[in-house]
Amino acid sequence: MNPTDLRALQAPLKERYRASPDAARVTLRAEGRLGEGVSCSVATGRALVEAGLHPATGGSGAQACSGDMLLQALVACAGVTLGAVAASLGIPIRSGEVRAEGDLDFRGTLGVSKEAPVGFREIRLEFVLDAPADPDQLTRLLQLTERYCVVLQTLRGGPAVTTHLRT
Repeated sequence: MNPTDLRALQAPLKERYRASPDAARVTLRAEGRLGEGVSCSVATGRALVEAGLHPATGGSGAQACSGDMLLQALVACAGVTLGAVAASLGIPIRSGEVRAEGDLDFRGTLGVSKEAPVGFREIRLEFVLDAPADPDQLTRLLQLTERYCVVLQTLRGGPAVTTHLRT
């Protein structure tokens, strides 16, 4: 996509959101159904994903791990955001990869150690690009990708999360 096409695509939306800020507020939802054993099936926009325990917590590895899914969401969002920013800046991307990896200490998840945190200790996000751009352009591309990536900013900001149990 080139800058002109991207601007044409987004201009009416930006205009609408400037005129009516409430129109830009959208609630995204995800739902899952508890399955057999220790599993939960989650409907994505394209398929049904069955999540289960990671092998480090007793899972077979046959089901998706929610930690992997979190990293996959980060990679997907960062890749899409980078593509949009590159198009906006007029930087052609010949090829690229986005990689995420995160470190977990499963002693926390399994309740083996109260000192071990539950969740990722660190997440690393890497972009490998083949793009005809100078270092300043690439620096700007990365800065804007970080700024506008919803999943990255959500992880960095730690939003308030509430839970409710209904029976």
